[in-house]
Amino acid sequence: MTQLYTQESLIRYVYNDLPDSEQHDFEAALRHDPDLAAECAELLHLQAALSGLQLQPSRRTTEAILRAAAARG
Repeated sequence: MTQLYTQESLIRYVYNDLPDSEQHDFEAALRHDPDLAAECAELLHLQAALSGLQLQPSRRTTEAILRAAAARG
């Protein structure tokens, strides 16, 4: 029987959110399905890139907040 994995399963695997039994089955599928493995590799790469981002407000936004706070007291 061929197991087809959903996008949800793939994302849950990338975020290490699959139950152990499903994770083992999914990893076996990765070894035998090059398309699934490629998609998984791409998501892992994107996850690493996004994890490295440091988001912060612009200098202009920070200054506006500080001005508003100073005006209040």
